[in-house]
Amino acid sequence: MSLRKYLTSRVFFTQIAIAIAIVAALVFAFIFWLDSNTNHGQEIEVPDLSKLTEQQVKEKVEELNLNYVLLDSVDFKKGYPKFSVVEQDPLPGTKVKEDRKIYIKINSSGFTSVVIPDLIEKTFRQVSPTLLALGLEIGEITYVPYLGKDMVRQLKQKGKVLKPGDKVMKTSKIDVVLGDGKVAFDENEIDEPLENLEDAE
Repeated sequence: MSLRKYLTSRVFFTQIAIAIAIVAALVFAFIFWLDSNTNHGQEIEVPDLSKLTEQQVKEKVEELNLNYVLLDSVDFKKGYPKFSVVEQDPLPGTKVKEDRKIYIKINSSGFTSVVIPDLIEKTFRQVSPTLLALGLEIGEITYVPYLGKDMVRQLKQKGKVLKPGDKVMKTSKIDVVLGDGKVAFDENEIDEPLENLEDAE
């Protein structure tokens, strides 16, 4: 039988049909296996793990056939117990498959300390964002007689004068002493010590 006759024969088309049927059966079997192994259509709602301890997280996710991964601890956040969950991914309410990993971050045991930089003789506009970037809060603002208006003369914490290099805890309130710009400039005069200026208030 010639090739041309074979390609147009009933035997050839029968073999093609059998081959297609086999391929279709294999594809169907693969899809069925894939669905059964990935729990197709079976989703679990991620619980809210906020403020739970790691042990509580473990118990909760295991009940739901989920897993968790502890990434690291973050700077202490007010309103969260020590060593409790501060952040999680995926977020609560997200639909996930069984055995999905939930990534969590834990609150540290306390506030970390930061170093006070040299901010004296800088304007309050420069100093304010620097303090905030360090995780500090701006406390009371007072003024003393000084030529430079709004120039920082001192930084204080609870009445204690802070020097460059001193360490304070994050979220501390830092009181700022500024110049009022009311001292007349005189090249022949020497600036009085800051302590005297404060006493003059």
